[in-house]
Amino acid sequence: MTFVEIEKKDHIATITINNPKALNALSTAVLADLEQAVELVKNDPDTYCAIITGAGSKAFVAGADIAEMKDKTVEEAAEYGAYGNKIFRMIETLHCPVIAAVNGFALGGGCELAMSCDIRLASENAVFGQPEVGLGITPGFGGTQRLARLIPVGIAKEMIFTGRNIKVDRAYEIGLVNAVYPADQLMEAAQKMAKGIAKNAPIAVEKAKKAIDAGLQGSIDDGIKEEVEDFSACFASEDQTYGMDCFLNKVKDKVFQNK
Repeated sequence: MTFVEIEKKDHIATITINNPKALNALSTAVLADLEQAVELVKNDPDTYCAIITGAGSKAFVAGADIAEMKDKTVEEAAEYGAYGNKIFRMIETLHCPVIAAVNGFALGGGCELAMSCDIRLASENAVFGQPEVGLGITPGFGGTQRLARLIPVGIAKEMIFTGRNIKVDRAYEIGLVNAVYPADQLMEAAQKMAKGIAKNAPIAVEKAKKAIDAGLQGSIDDGIKEEVEDFSACFASEDQTYGMDCFLNKVKDKVFQNK
């Protein structure tokens, strides 16, 4: 991979988009590398949590590659949008939780990438936005769908209709990001959270993610049905027996085996 790096340590995969000269913009080549990295995580049950970030201090991902998009036909634009959405849905539906560590600009496709992750942590210099209407287009990688699911609909519409960017304090205020850190502490905070997730029973975490996401897509009754199925399925795992035995015997230093 030319533009994306992946590193795994202690059951945590860190995916870094590394094209800082272009502010990590999502060209087709960058998207192809990102797809390959996400596929590696998807096929690795030994990864219990993932982190996605951008190299450099200026941008997480500044957006899609405008120069590449400019002369696309309707058919080519549809193919490009479908490709980005395919990758972001792969991220969204990974078996493990995904943390976006957002440093600098997260605009357009960058904001959409962050929103496809389960949790968003940001540095104090982070800036979010969906500025596409100012370019004569709509968001194309899921922005119209995820933003209104993550924050109040009126605020999502305001952001998309005006195309104005928001600073990190506003992003935190409206619930777009979970927490804000000094830039030099962002990755440490993301790693700490990932380790906290990875120490829990991976099967239980995976099924909890599955139940939450299923509930968001349907009625609460459908969500509860999914939850009961996932809850009961955990009782077929060795980790459930082990975890409850540790609790009853006051064992604090648990090591789950993902079985």
